[in-house]
Amino acid sequence: MATKKLLDILNKGIARELQVSIQYMWQHVQVTGIMGAVVQDTFKEIAITEMKHAEALAERLSYLNGIPETKPDPIFVGSSLREMLMQDQINEEEAIQLYKKGIKVAREEFDFVTEHLLVKILSEEEEHVDTFGRLLVGMTSPFTQPEGI
Repeated sequence: MATKKLLDILNKGIARELQVSIQYMWQHVQVTGIMGAVVQDTFKEIAITEMKHAEALAERLSYLNGIPETKPDPIFVGSSLREMLMQDQINEEEAIQLYKKGIKVAREEFDFVTEHLLVKILSEEEEHVDTFGRLLVGMTSPFTQPEGI
């Protein structure tokens, strides 16, 4: 069975995924302004994806005889769209590092199913960091509007 190290990484992933799924959903609800209207659905879509990650990690952890985490990491909604996107990008970059570490540990433990799961989640987290980064381009202040609007 899995080592405590791998179980801890999976649990950290669950806490993180719970955090960002709530964070992004609240951002979806609270974002305002014309630019907020543009990204509102993106926050919701990514929030749902993150909840699915939490579920998949919890199912894997349970299979490995671990007890899934139920408490999310600290949630930061933000007070402006720019602040939200900057924090979200940071959270996604942290997730990428966590899952790379988890992939390495799973590989060392010959747990190819966990490795495969983490590679899939990693791929989606890289898409999220790219999405948030693209949305941040040109946003030098919370009041900056893209050209043409």
